[in-house]
Amino acid sequence: MADGVHADRYKIEPGKSVHLDDWDPSDTSGFGGSEDQAKEESGRLTKKLEALQETLYAEDKHSLLIVLQAMDTGGKDGTIRRVFEGVNPQGVRVARFKEPTPEELSHDFLWRVEQKLPARGEIAIFNRSHYEDVLVVRVHNLAPKKVWRRHYDEINDFERRLADEGTTILKFYLHIDADEQKKRLQARLEDPTKEWKFSEDDLKERKYWDQYMKAYEHALEKTSKDWAPWYLIPGNHHWFRDLLVSSVIVNTLEGLKMSYPKLPEEERSVKIR
Repeated sequence: MADGVHADRYKIEPGKSVHLDDWDPSDTSGFGGSEDQAKEESGRLTKKLEALQETLYAEDKHSLLIVLQAMDTGGKDGTIRRVFEGVNPQGVRVARFKEPTPEELSHDFLWRVEQKLPARGEIAIFNRSHYEDVLVVRVHNLAPKKVWRRHYDEINDFERRLADEGTTILKFYLHIDADEQKKRLQARLEDPTKEWKFSEDDLKERKYWDQYMKAYEHALEKTSKDWAPWYLIPGNHHWFRDLLVSSVIVNTLEGLKMSYPKLPEEERSVKIR
């Protein structure tokens, strides 16, 4: 991992039980330095990510799918903005999944995410994802239990197929607590540049906090696999969240051992006139 960053401790090992009460959303023990030092390290990681993304795009062999899940105000937008600052948008796509459209509802639940998967050489970031079908669908009883329980296996099979075809998958649950969400919702109301984000629906969803925590526990337990691991990221501190996510992504891309393609010898010897 990056210097001083111990992100592996936040990886959910396959088959491990998850109890969110055991995970402190304010934890920063995965980094031994100060907040200022963490921000400096994040800056260095962003520069590395910029170069790695260029190599990924040029080599055109691999693709990277990043899944971000969180409660409302959990920091998905901020993570995308800070971690990918300066990265060439040519090779990065962000897909945001809201309430399904009539067309999407006429297909199976994975159809709409398949349309947004990364091609070779691309990074795709899912702001919410196919996991909504074992989260909001479960919490609000939008489908029978026998249906959403089946989705765990279907998701695992889907992600295994993607991995077998060359897509690297990283999944991040940005974990905040109810008190932090309260502060962030209030801040939206007090900041003219953020009040547009506020919705009364956020308050309605907040009432289901305990049910969502249980749904997240089961999703993390049942779908963290070697080919598509979940990272449980403490999210109360933006600086630590961003550092961890950057560290995991950079180290994963470095592990692909990518390189820029080389021209055939006959093309390298061409004289430009």
